[in-house]
Amino acid sequence: MNATTEDPIGEIVHDETVEARAPWSHVVRAGETLRIVDLEGNQAVDCLLYDAADPAERYSAPDTIAAQGNVYLRTGSVLRSTEGRPMMTVTGSAVERHDTIGGACSKESNTLRYGFHTYAQHACVENFVHELGLHGMGKPDVQSNINWFMNVPVEADGTLGIVDGISAPGLWVDLRAERDVLVVVSNCPQVNNPCNGFDPTPVRMVVTR
Repeated sequence: MNATTEDPIGEIVHDETVEARAPWSHVVRAGETLRIVDLEGNQAVDCLLYDAADPAERYSAPDTIAAQGNVYLRTGSVLRSTEGRPMMTVTGSAVERHDTIGGACSKESNTLRYGFHTYAQHACVENFVHELGLHGMGKPDVQSNINWFMNVPVEADGTLGIVDGISAPGLWVDLRAERDVLVVVSNCPQVNNPCNGFDPTPVRMVVTR
C-alpha cells in the first residue's frame, strides 16, 4: 500500500471527515479497521478507547507502554486496556511513530503553560467531555489518551518536548479492533504550541471490514 494513499482496503462501513478542533466518536466492531487520515498534514489527533460493552475497561497508557517496552506507538503496537487486554492493534502506519505520553490539552493546562488569556480557548478535554456525554460518561472518564501523529520527543534529561509534527498530507494510521471498541477523538484545537503547526486542520475517519 502506498504510504500516501488515503483509501484503505476493504468494504467501507463508515467514512466521515472530522472538522478542525471538533470531537468525534464511533464504535469500531471486532475485526474492523479504523483508518485515521491526516488530510492536510501536521495535525494531532487525541484519542480515547473504551470497551463498548463495559466502558469501565478502557485504554491504559501504562499497560501499553509496559507490555511493549516503548513509549511510542508504531506498526505492530498493541493498545492495551486497564485489564491488560488487547483493545486495538496498529496494523499499519505511514508515520514513523505516535505519542502516548503527552496527554490532552485543557483550559487549565493551557492557562498554566501559556497564560490566563488562553483560558477561553476550546481544548481537547472539553471535546472529550462533550463526546463522552453522548455515551453516558463524563469528565472523570477522561484518562490516559493517545496522540496520533503528534511528535513528543523524550530528551536526554527525561523531559518531554512538543515539537513540529512528522506527518504530511494524506498520511494515515490503521487500527484493527480486537473487540468492540468505542473510539472517542478530539481533533486537537491547540494553537499555542507546534503540535498542529499552530493551524488545526480536518482529519478523515474510515472504518472498513
